[in-house]
Amino acid sequence: MFTNDTIIALSTPPGSGAIGVIRLSGPEAISLTNSVFSGKDLAKQATHTLHFGLIKDGEVVVDEVVVSLFVGPKSYTKEHVVEISCHGSNYIIQQIISLLIRKGARAAKPGEFTLRAFLNGAFDLSQAEAVADLIASDSKASHEVAMQQMRGGFSNELKDLREQLIHFASMIELELDFAEEDVEFANRDQLRDLVNRINKVLQRLIHSFEVGNVIKNGVPVVIAGKPNVGKSTLLNALLNEERAIVSDIAGTTRDTIEDEININGVVFRFIDTAGIRETADVIEAKGVERSLEKMKQAKLIIYMVDAQEEQAEVLKQLQDLALQQTPYLFIVNKAELLTAEQKEFYLEHGALLISAKTKQGMDVLENALLEKVNLSHINTSETLVTNIRHVEALKQTQNSLNRVLENIHNPVTSDFLAMDIKQALHYLGEITGTVTTDDLLENIFTKFCIGK
Repeated sequence: MFTNDTIIALSTPPGSGAIGVIRLSGPEAISLTNSVFSGKDLAKQATHTLHFGLIKDGEVVVDEVVVSLFVGPKSYTKEHVVEISCHGSNYIIQQIISLLIRKGARAAKPGEFTLRAFLNGAFDLSQAEAVADLIASDSKASHEVAMQQMRGGFSNELKDLREQLIHFASMIELELDFAEEDVEFANRDQLRDLVNRINKVLQRLIHSFEVGNVIKNGVPVVIAGKPNVGKSTLLNALLNEERAIVSDIAGTTRDTIEDEININGVVFRFIDTAGIRETADVIEAKGVERSLEKMKQAKLIIYMVDAQEEQAEVLKQLQDLALQQTPYLFIVNKAELLTAEQKEFYLEHGALLISAKTKQGMDVLENALLEKVNLSHINTSETLVTNIRHVEALKQTQNSLNRVLENIHNPVTSDFLAMDIKQALHYLGEITGTVTTDDLLENIFTKFCIGK
């Protein structure tokens, strides 16, 4: 997989802008750039320095640029790295990239710079994945979690677990060498205590995924209720734009509509659904079916009723909602139409009173959302698992360690214990990249953007 050539890519987003940054990495990164650069001799310059000059194709000046020099191993990839900051014209960028490819560079694949950094030992696999999470972060919480992981918080916790297991694995391997003497080097009681301690850590990490995944991907919130109660108007009010079609005609929304909003550093992914009712319309019925499915998948439900709904019918809807076993906020729309008696009834049942049309009560609703998901109080400096691949590996590790406990309780020969401990070490190693395959690396890094 790893080749010793020099790669090149645009590292800034495509499209016209003030500047574009073209990145090269590899053994010839400096010499190739030097061959088209008119200015100081880059081969004689110190690492981490900037140099102004011209990029020339023969005698033709392509652009005035600033070249950033990073001499390996003091670079992101631990190879020679050059970054060319040019004017952000698509034409100029393509001319420079094409020129350097003609000189011998190769167009980089998605994630190839970070892949080289991993292969060259700049960081482990979980830290490399955190780089992609950092680029994709769109909230304060997701940014903090990605930074914590990229700096090795998760990796260090796993490293400690592996080192303790490796010690016992080596002791048991030693027993196998003296099998005929029936010598026991690994104290079984100490091994049991260690496995129990590790399992507690693993369980905490696995449990943290519920929060970590929500921070990374946003809180899925379904806006549900009967037709024409104001669900689409509420979505538009939350987003501050006309995202959903609003009509007095019942059944206007026939499919789910999704959009995101950042509230105090937490991303909420709102899903407007078709009104829930019995209908003979085949298309609307399909929309209702999807609404019910989305409600089951949601982290939180905003359930809306109209202010003029019959109170007995509202109570029935709340009973049905409770059966969903998903946290919910009970919202009464068109609150300006409520009588004092109606307000008292709804407040007794925990309702938030709003007017989606006039945006009355939006601030109260936003605070209630934050309080309900309770993410604003999460300590993002603690290790939170955000990657489904990591969770699966942690679960497999736990399964292997549980077999170790069973084998200690029902004494088996040392080779069986060694096998299960090795299996646990294998799954932990998959997370950090101690154990890898080409397919695994390709699956991870092809999801990166080109240039990173």
